[in-house]
Amino acid sequence: MDFELPEELRLLKETLRRYVDTEMIPIEKGTCDGVKLKPEYRERFDADSKRLGLWLMDVPEEFGGQGMGVLATVVVTEQMARTIALPARGGYFTGPNVRSILYELDDEMKEFYLYPVIRGEKHACFGQTEPDAGSDPGSMRTTAVRDGDDYVINGVKRFITGAGEADFIQLMAATDRSKGSRGGISCFIVDMDTPGVKLTAQYETMMGDKPWEIVFDNVRVPASHRVGGEGEGFKLGQRWLGAGRLRHGARALGVAERCIEMMTSYAKQRVTFGKPLADRQAIQWMIADSFVELHAARLMVYHAAAKAESGVDFRQEAYMAKYYADEMAFRVADRCLQVHGGIGLTTDLPIERMWRQQRSFRITEGASEVMKMVIARGVLRDYG
Repeated sequence: MDFELPEELRLLKETLRRYVDTEMIPIEKGTCDGVKLKPEYRERFDADSKRLGLWLMDVPEEFGGQGMGVLATVVVTEQMARTIALPARGGYFTGPNVRSILYELDDEMKEFYLYPVIRGEKHACFGQTEPDAGSDPGSMRTTAVRDGDDYVINGVKRFITGAGEADFIQLMAATDRSKGSRGGISCFIVDMDTPGVKLTAQYETMMGDKPWEIVFDNVRVPASHRVGGEGEGFKLGQRWLGAGRLRHGARALGVAERCIEMMTSYAKQRVTFGKPLADRQAIQWMIADSFVELHAARLMVYHAAAKAESGVDFRQEAYMAKYYADEMAFRVADRCLQVHGGIGLTTDLPIERMWRQQRSFRITEGASEVMKMVIARGVLRDYG
């Protein structure tokens, strides 16, 4: 059993680490306006991605991308997360974010939606969360009722990232509420300028993000805009969320590693009561716990990615990787903040931003408690 990355991915990781250290970390405080990357840095980082051979790395070759595997995506995500030069959400370094749902479209729909997204001409958002259906999509109240050649959609979606800039939404709606998530949810492509689609509330969050609430009031959508068969939406959504959980895990690795780097450097420099902090057992234990937990998390995330890449069922591993790594990175960021003391609370250092973002990731795309629930369900099924 080989626990090491293949040589080409080790080289990729080393190359990206150098790039992040020399080209991103030195400028990270000034690259974003709020939570959005400034245009000049977007242009610069896009050019760098192409120069490094990473542009559209995770887009299948048949659609003009490089078709690199899941493990390569994890390696890139991990290294990019070591800096706050990119926004924590939506700051993709390797090109537009193309959700796997779009690959399921028929050829005509691909021309209108998939390829424009790949070319950066259109932007999409994903709509599943509702006021009463966050971690429990089976309770979804947004409905899509068939009416001739159309579906009529009514309902509300909440906390939808990027809705204000999106040209269309990949929308999950109940076509049979009695079935819930077991065949009752379908996926639709809905243009944001369709009559009846209304952006209403925008929420201020502690991370700086401003997700939207969207109301669908008798929105007519052609049946041809349904993705896959009726009732297959939950499966499509979970496929994307499964990959997203690996990204969560990978991002957590990068955050934790940067925090350990800062923690150890500061502990060696800062002297209190005549000794460096690094000589204090309390600090040493924080560093040791952080390093051990990062090592364990990296093995979990890489293992889950390897299983995903091999084509076998990796859901349980993805749940574990998301749960453990997100919790781990928040603990490490919290220790890093504690070691730095008052200076860690300032915006002069990236710690407070990493701390806030990592706290939010314990909730988004599957709260830690929900991850533990589904993990336990699998354990109870397979053991005893």
